[in-house]
Amino acid sequence: MTVAVHPIAAPWGRFALFSYLIDAPELAIVDTGVTASAAKVPAELEKLGRRIEDVKWILLTHGHIDHVGGAVALWEATGRQAKVVISEVDAHFLSSREAHVSEALELRGEYVGTEALRARKSAEVLEAISGEMEPSLTIGDGDVLDLGGIAVRVVAVPGHTAGGVAYVLDQPDGETDVFLGDAAQGYGAASGFPGYEDPDAYRASVQRVLDLAPTRLYLGHPYRDSSGAPRSVTLHAAAAAQHLRDSLDREAEVRAAVEAYPPRPSESPYSPFEAVAEALGYTGDPTLEPAPFFTSLHGYAATHREA
Repeated sequence: MTVAVHPIAAPWGRFALFSYLIDAPELAIVDTGVTASAAKVPAELEKLGRRIEDVKWILLTHGHIDHVGGAVALWEATGRQAKVVISEVDAHFLSSREAHVSEALELRGEYVGTEALRARKSAEVLEAISGEMEPSLTIGDGDVLDLGGIAVRVVAVPGHTAGGVAYVLDQPDGETDVFLGDAAQGYGAASGFPGYEDPDAYRASVQRVLDLAPTRLYLGHPYRDSSGAPRSVTLHAAAAAQHLRDSLDREAEVRAAVEAYPPRPSESPYSPFEAVAEALGYTGDPTLEPAPFFTSLHGYAATHREA
């Protein structure tokens, strides 16, 4: 019998966040959204005939605020008995609020102003992250979790963050469900631009997931297609493959623009990547959090410096 998967939506500002219930013998929640998101989960489970106290696993795809912010609150709601799982590489985001501020300053501070960003990010962290904790279990590529006789494989998908992972549920009927978080972003979510720290790792990860040929792909947000229209967060085989190919195509477009137009300081809000924004037709506000424009282009610039 196929293990049911249920999306749980929780708006946050201009973003739509999604967690997922894996209705296995040992219930699992994939990603938690922010503090306010976690508060909605018990009622959503009740609608499905399930109880928050019966959740045994909280599986985190990566360490960003909108995926781990509600983790402590959700763990407490389970009676502190659920296992909270995250990759070893991203575990510091779960155990330290300050890690989120430091990450923002490192990736975007030089483009949007360090002090203003610190103040804004610090306020966001206090509101959106329900607490700090050490994970119950840290995982890495190739690990397998047992959800009461249902196996979930861990596949490393770095790029968006260094420690991003996908959870692969091999269904009893032979189909494959992949919980991807933000590891493949198409043409971007609400911001209209894909966000990743390491462009090379991101591209390799998207290709790796494409090679898995998922039957169903579960995304962290409604990412856009090439026309700018948001996709569903639950994508079946053909649509899943198209989303992954779109993610590769958009990365290639961004890479080509970066290579054609080296960074050049200007008075533009897109400085020093004004020409890149023009070439790609990007007209969004690059300073809005999570600011994927500057995160991604900083990644290309850092790669070029290292080369």
